[in-house]
Amino acid sequence: MKKVCVLGLGYIGLPTAVILALNGQQVIGVDNDFKLLEKLNKGEVNNEEPDLAYFFKQVIKEGRLSFSHSPAAADVFIIAVPTPNKDDKSSDLSFVFDALNSILPYLAPENLVIIESTIPPQTCDRLIKPIIEKVRFIVGENIYLAHCPERVLPGQIMEELIKNNRIIGGCTPKCSKAAAEIYQTFVKGEIMETDAATAEMTKLMENTFRDVNIALVNELVKICDYLEINALKAIELANKHPRVSFHKPGPGVGGHCLAIDPYFIIEKAPHLARIISDARNINRSMPAYIVDRVKILLGSKKSARIAVLGVSYKGNIDDIRESPALEIISLLKKENFYISIYDPYVQIKGNEKDINLAVQGADLILILTDHNEFLHLDYKLLAKKMRTPMVFDTRNIINAEDYACSEIRIYKLGNVIPVYE
Repeated sequence: MKKVCVLGLGYIGLPTAVILALNGQQVIGVDNDFKLLEKLNKGEVNNEEPDLAYFFKQVIKEGRLSFSHSPAAADVFIIAVPTPNKDDKSSDLSFVFDALNSILPYLAPENLVIIESTIPPQTCDRLIKPIIEKVRFIVGENIYLAHCPERVLPGQIMEELIKNNRIIGGCTPKCSKAAAEIYQTFVKGEIMETDAATAEMTKLMENTFRDVNIALVNELVKICDYLEINALKAIELANKHPRVSFHKPGPGVGGHCLAIDPYFIIEKAPHLARIISDARNINRSMPAYIVDRVKILLGSKKSARIAVLGVSYKGNIDDIRESPALEIISLLKKENFYISIYDPYVQIKGNEKDINLAVQGADLILILTDHNEFLHLDYKLLAKKMRTPMVFDTRNIINAEDYACSEIRIYKLGNVIPVYE
């Protein structure tokens, strides 16, 4: 058993702390949010991640997980704090450096420092390693440093922390081996050892790949709209090719990975990252494009009321970080539309607890998140509560054939002409 100090108890840090404790480690979770610590010490978990609350209560009861505002001596230190963008979209590593500096007084020979936070390539070698070595350690000899990025899907974090393959990027081979030993205590997937810079870049490449491919299909939707071609039908047919697999178009890209990580590559080589930069600009343009489509649908209708379904950045989770829905709502309000909101997963101001209240008197239902609950709604029934029975499905989750010749008109992103008149 090792003593592990996990710094940052957010979407990744808390599940990681729980998984480590569940697998026999003695874990102390550290965060500078006193309100969060107060709730955790009361046994309350805000994160809606499946199974997290259950296992959290188990390890708390067994005394293997505790919480503090400051670090303590440990064998392993895991930094899992956010790395947001600055105003210029470059990486803000201030939380990482704050966490790193906070553990320096507690470091001892043979300790292992793991950075799980997403960071630009070469950060461990060029920025973090020198800080550790200033306190008279030699990385790879008497202390170990590695970048071990998470690669989990919100809504499946507890499962994927265990089952997914894991990249272990050490500053030296000894560092990689030391970090691999920790992850082998709970990871059932393949443990892949490499150097730190490669691990940093791999994480960014994975998310950039998805961002670029989403941008491609979103750009094709815009082109098809301009040419009055049904983009959804074209995508469906193109995907019949054995080596073609387009993503679904959508209202933009959100979350703390796809919407942020590509910029970490761009900042390191802006003169070379041309496709990556263009893809980011395309996906960032989608909220404004959705608003333009909404304005076309509503025409000259005065004081139009829009019922927004979903504000989280993806379906079946409560995560609103970088959610394009929030920008769309803001832009719609600037256009003087009256907005009501319904999202069964999210607690924000203005969110109705009952979908019937949200759609009452609405001129348009605007679907911005693909929650399972929205797949099975009776839109014909909701139409009776609306002033103008119309739906704009930007996630393409409704089966339009179910509403053929009905009293409600269904529009989709990629086919803004009514599917059925």
